[in-house]
Amino acid sequence: MNLARTLSPLISGDVRDDPYTTHLYSSDASMYAIEPLAVAFPRHADDVQALVAACGELGVPVLPRGAGTSLAGQTVGAAVIVDFSRHMNRILEIDGRTARVQPGVVQDQLNRAVRKHGLMFGPDTSTSNRATIGGMIGNNSAGSHSILYGSTVDHVEALRVVLADATTPDLATDTRLNTAVAEVLDGLDLTGFPRFWRHAGGYRLDLARRPDSGVDLTKLLVGSEGTLAVVTEATVALVERPRAKAIAVGHFTSTAAAIAATADALSFGAASVELLDRAILELSRQRVDYAELGGILAGDPEALMFVEFFGDSQAEVADRVEELAGTWKANGHGYHTLRAVTERQQAAVLKVRKAGLGLLMASSVGSSRPLAFVEDTAVPPDRLLPYVEEFARILDRHGLRAGFYGHCSVGCLHVRPFVDLRAPGQVDTMRAVAEEVAELAARHGGVNSSEHGDGLARSEFNRRLFGDRIYEAMRQVKHVFDPHGRLNPGKIVDAPPMTDHLRDPAAPEPRPLRTVLSFAGTGSMHAAADRCMNIGVCRKDDTGVMCPSYMATREEEHSTRGRANALVKALTSDDPRGALGDERLHGILDLCLECKACQSECPLGVDMAALKSESLHQYQQIHGVPLRARLFGAIRMLNRLGSATAPLSNWLAGTARGPLGLSRRRPLPRFRRDNLIRWYARRRPAAGEGTPGREVILLADSFTTYSEPGIGQAAVELLEHAGYRVLLAAEGCCGRSSISKGLLDQARTMAESMVARLADSDAPIVGLEPSCLLTLKDEYAALLPGDPRVAAVAARARLVPELLTEAIDAGRLVLGDALSGRRILLHGHCHEKAVVGTAGTRELLSRIPGAEVEEIDAGCCGMAGSFGFEAEHYDLSMKIGGLRLFPEIAASSSDTLLAATGVSCRQQIAHGAGRVARHPVELVREVSVLP
Repeated sequence: MNLARTLSPLISGDVRDDPYTTHLYSSDASMYAIEPLAVAFPRHADDVQALVAACGELGVPVLPRGAGTSLAGQTVGAAVIVDFSRHMNRILEIDGRTARVQPGVVQDQLNRAVRKHGLMFGPDTSTSNRATIGGMIGNNSAGSHSILYGSTVDHVEALRVVLADATTPDLATDTRLNTAVAEVLDGLDLTGFPRFWRHAGGYRLDLARRPDSGVDLTKLLVGSEGTLAVVTEATVALVERPRAKAIAVGHFTSTAAAIAATADALSFGAASVELLDRAILELSRQRVDYAELGGILAGDPEALMFVEFFGDSQAEVADRVEELAGTWKANGHGYHTLRAVTERQQAAVLKVRKAGLGLLMASSVGSSRPLAFVEDTAVPPDRLLPYVEEFARILDRHGLRAGFYGHCSVGCLHVRPFVDLRAPGQVDTMRAVAEEVAELAARHGGVNSSEHGDGLARSEFNRRLFGDRIYEAMRQVKHVFDPHGRLNPGKIVDAPPMTDHLRDPAAPEPRPLRTVLSFAGTGSMHAAADRCMNIGVCRKDDTGVMCPSYMATREEEHSTRGRANALVKALTSDDPRGALGDERLHGILDLCLECKACQSECPLGVDMAALKSESLHQYQQIHGVPLRARLFGAIRMLNRLGSATAPLSNWLAGTARGPLGLSRRRPLPRFRRDNLIRWYARRRPAAGEGTPGREVILLADSFTTYSEPGIGQAAVELLEHAGYRVLLAAEGCCGRSSISKGLLDQARTMAESMVARLADSDAPIVGLEPSCLLTLKDEYAALLPGDPRVAAVAARARLVPELLTEAIDAGRLVLGDALSGRRILLHGHCHEKAVVGTAGTRELLSRIPGAEVEEIDAGCCGMAGSFGFEAEHYDLSMKIGGLRLFPEIAASSSDTLLAATGVSCRQQIAHGAGRVARHPVELVREVSVLP
């Protein structure tokens, strides 16, 4: 049966069942994988009803899904998956302290919309930038502030649903449902139901039973994981946003010592008490994007405890931080308390606290991964310390190590043991640990699932945990709503063993593939793609850079996760080389802008830019290299010829748009005859330039050299006046464009030549165009593995702003106040953000006397080198720029100065925002006091 062909005409959205789509939806953030029958993308509730009706007639199961970040396998199954995140993601109404939303609305999206009203959605998961409200309802999610706000069930006021028979009942008044559920609950002894309030396992029969002997079907459906009904709309309650926040970060010599300090924190009315152990802390210190935290910690703590306070004023919460710090000191808890009172201080610590899962996943090696199967237990906080001590002994007895993080305030620690499910005996070990931990949690008065749900990982244990009578009542409830078992079957009740459908043991062994790029860090190209564990950070849409194409299309296959999973499918085929030539795969990879954001923002560091370059190379080995790719790969030669023949070349370039497939709507860069190399050759060095022994090599990149030579001139003049003797590296190309176009053999030759020219000196190598300079630090190691000169060259490569900042601070370069009182908005280059961070550039601009510098979080500009020039990519390029960058610029005053380090960024800003952006070095040159 071709389900897509059958179902597509019935809805205004679309349905797909091609092998790549079904593979991408076969897994979530759990350890499970089941190939779905098809994937549907409804546009409205009528589509959902039509899908459920048709699937009922065909006898096909239905599985609702949001972001696919479930940790227990709730959103995988042999069913028609209904993805609500792509189209049904609208906030329908905000009315007082409630909001009416579609299930695909993301938690942060809702919070942004209600922020102006001083409100927010109470449950705040660490995945708030991609978790959908529908998914939170399915799991009964909680979050770090659940001690104040409870779980999702406490905030859902009404639901609109489609039942398995395609009816859409009013849950409050439907006689059949209310009567049938009331009969199940009538006389049912709930003594065996878990007493601990933070509970997300099974059906919430305790909350469904109302004091007036009626039933609350809305509360029953929350946490039901899509097994009882398909939610198409939700009315949720909102809470007041705290007016002031402050955080105390306690430093402890052990995890046990941190847990022992929980009671003191709770006694002061903490809004959250969060723990990170050393394992996760060490991982954060290794990441560019978390570097700020490492600089503010004291000593070398074994564990950190983050205690957050809410209040009406900053003075109030700051006082409580001080009171807690004093109490901890008096009671001998910890050796230092960091006070995070300002927004910037809090941002640094909260970023790491919320990234616990991702950072832990980053320490995966091959198929040895920190798995989610005992990560969601919770016990009363006063039992947490003995519970954790016994938990640790269980792990030790089975020879497992784990990372500990989570919510001490509510007795929930997310413990994820490292298990290699491909290794002999490890599946049995995992099961044994799961059984022992479930029993341990119950013995301490806790629960097996507190916010992540049951799914495939924990549903099997529900009969044992709830007892036969309550479990049978849950089965009866399932029958009332879904008598034929077609809604997400096998979850909560009548589940398969937790060891069925495991992803890694069932995955085929990849066949060998010879690649040009070295993937030595992971072992192979397949292993580099397979690092993705589907936690979905690449699906965020409001901060950072990753993933620009997903932000614009909302398509799973255009996320880093989607592309990585597509590559895993290709690389585990019988003929991986042939699979990399597949046109469907090529289309999935085509919209990757190679921004490199996934290098730093993906917790597992999946390097999709490198994977796409290698894939393009393999694809072109089969299909040949297009003329346009060859020309862009030879960009230095083209730009040199264009400069030599300017201004004629500027006219001729326009005539080549059609034959090369370049957009006629995009202005082309203008070649300058008086390029940087010519200027440098004829100029007279500044008087007294060059302190003996202080040389610097300026990389004359292929872009600013021939189109924006003034930037290079400014850099040379500033460096000379700072005491450097500037040597211009004007020969050859770094290979950046060749890498982007998959011309890896050509790029390797260029890299070999560049390294040979640069290796003989020990002078710093500086550059103005981040994409070119940082190729030396990043891709050269993969192009030239084993060449010892590469590491030496990479260590010397720095962006010009770093040297200029040092010179200003040392008094070798003096700046005037010509820009005093002016606001400067900085937009950093994607490669700069990913590889070294933008702190160096921001610091340079901050040295301009009297200037107000602000770095805008506007993501990728959408240009990405040649990408934005190509006719088939132009619209997407402009859409990406229009998501955040263009509006940020439009909101600034006309006298605000714009600074951008990348040539592509400056081109995009000029075209899309109608404003001139200048390189930061130009602004510094403008205010410099030179002889």
